[in-house]
Amino acid sequence: MSENAKKLTPLIAIGLVPAVLLGTVFSIILFSATALACNPASGSESSVTIDPDSIPDIEVGGYGHDQLVNAAHIIKAGADKGLGVRDQTIGVMTAMGESSLVNIGYGDWETGGVTNPDGSPTTSVGLFQQQAGWGSVSERMDPYIASTKFFDAMVKKVPDAERQTLAPTLVAHRTQVNADPYHYEKYWDTAVQIVEALSGVDTGLTEGTGSQVCNGESLVPGTVNKDGWAAPAGGQVSSRFGPREPVMTPNGWSSSFHRGTDLAPGCDAPIWAAQTGTVVATGFGVGYGPNGTIIVDHGGGVTTVYLHMWADGILVKEGDKVTGGQQIGKVGNSGQSYGCHLHFEVHVSGEAVDPEPFMAEVGITLG
Repeated sequence: MSENAKKLTPLIAIGLVPAVLLGTVFSIILFSATALACNPASGSESSVTIDPDSIPDIEVGGYGHDQLVNAAHIIKAGADKGLGVRDQTIGVMTAMGESSLVNIGYGDWETGGVTNPDGSPTTSVGLFQQQAGWGSVSERMDPYIASTKFFDAMVKKVPDAERQTLAPTLVAHRTQVNADPYHYEKYWDTAVQIVEALSGVDTGLTEGTGSQVCNGESLVPGTVNKDGWAAPAGGQVSSRFGPREPVMTPNGWSSSFHRGTDLAPGCDAPIWAAQTGTVVATGFGVGYGPNGTIIVDHGGGVTTVYLHMWADGILVKEGDKVTGGQQIGKVGNSGQSYGCHLHFEVHVSGEAVDPEPFMAEVGITLG
C-alpha cells in the first residue's frame, strides 16, 4: 500500500433495532445542497476502448507516456469486464492515488518500514499497491491483471446500484480500503482528462465531482423529522459497525470492533445532535481515550456519542440541553483517526448498537 493509502479491512454490518423512540418535535430542514451531476447524461453504461500499444508519446495532466500506457491497461480491463466509463475512470483515479500510475515493485515496507496490524511487513506492489492477498507478485505487477483484480473487488464490494450513487472517491475507498475516504478525490479531474484524451471521447463525466454523490438529486444531509430525529452529519458512510482489522493511527491502534458508523462530510462540517437530550460529557479522556468526544443522553436508555472533533470543534459543554438538529460540533480528525470524519455511536441501555438500522427505524438514513 502507498504511504498515503493505509489500508483497513472492510467492515461487516451487524443489524440491531432501536428499543425506544423519543418524543415529537417540530420538523425543519437544516440545509439542502444539490449534488453536481457527475454521471454522463446518457450512455453512462458505455465503455470506452483503448489499445495500450497505440498510446502516442504525449503528456496529459503531468502524466507521461509510460503512465498513460498503464492508464490504458486499466481502461481496457474495465471495458473487458463490461463496466461503464465512470467505473473505468474510477479505476484510473484510484491507481493515480496509489502509485501515480507507476508500476512500482515496492511499497510502504521498503520506503517507510510500515507493517500490517499483526506486525508483518506490508507486501504492496504495482499500480494499485495490492498486498499478497490480491495475488502473486507477477499478477500484481501485470497492469492488466492487477486492474482486473481491482475491478473484480470493486464490483463485489460496491454493487452497481450503490456504486452509481456514491462519490468516486468513496467507491475507491470501499474497494481498497483507504483510511482516508477522501484521499482519491483530488485525482478525479485529471483522471477524467486522461480517459477522454486517450479515448478521444467526450465521456460526459463532470470534473470537480470527485467527492460528490453522483445521482444529480437534491441532498438533504440533515433533517429533523416529526419525531425529532436528525442525521448527525452529512457526507457518505465511510466505515460501518462491526468487526474489523485494527489499523495504526497517529495515536495508537484502532479497535478490532467498530462500535459506530463513520460519516465523512469533510473537515469542519457541522455535527448535529441526533435528538433532544442533555450533554453528559465533552472533551478528551472522558471514556473514549484521545478522541474529542460529545456524549448526549436522550432519556429512555438511549445515548449518542460523537467522536474525533478538535477541541475548538466541540461547541457544547456538560449539562447543556440540546434539541434534535442543533449543531453541537464540527467534524475533525483528533485521536485515533486518519482523515476528518464523524464517528457516531448509538447506545441502548448501555450497549452499543448498529447506528444505521437504529436511525433507519426512527426515520433517518445515514449517508
